[in-house]
Amino acid sequence: MKKILLAAVLFIATSATIQAQLLKLGVKAGVNFASQPGDSSLNGVAFDKDGITSYHVGVVAEVKLLEKFAIQPELLYSTQGATYKFADAQEDFKNELAYLSIPVMAKIYMTKSLSLEVGPQASFLLSQKNDVRFDDANTFDFALNAGLGLKLTESIFLQGRYSLGLTDASPNADVRNSVVQISAGFMF
Repeated sequence: MKKILLAAVLFIATSATIQAQLLKLGVKAGVNFASQPGDSSLNGVAFDKDGITSYHVGVVAEVKLLEKFAIQPELLYSTQGATYKFADAQEDFKNELAYLSIPVMAKIYMTKSLSLEVGPQASFLLSQKNDVRFDDANTFDFALNAGLGLKLTESIFLQGRYSLGLTDASPNADVRNSVVQISAGFMF
């Protein structure tokens, strides 16, 4: 009986150790350099656009499937948008959209610490600070992401990523979200 109990304890301990190596959870935060490329007129009124600097923060998981391949789903609060300058206006107008973003990245490890990351991202609009009067931003945004990840230690990592929006940010304007993200994070 003692041998069976000892074998069960060893099996559970080994399973827990293997699972800890296959699944890691963490947090990340960073800066967004966002813009909205596309049409530069709204109802026949021309304008210039500039990007905005904003932020993202959230949780991340890494599921190691092979020695050099992992899947990294994330849940992020991310702000994006642009600043608009209309020719007849004296001031700039800012369009800032806050999203709950869910990227699912495939991570290909080129070395033990450097990874190539690619994958889709679905984003759901949470709020809109809108000085431009785009009355109704689309509530769903779909994007493709690509970037690099660097593990500084087993727990601390850096990421750089480009996100290219594939859907219009508003039905009233032919603009899409485009974001460069630089992140730092910690895996537990």
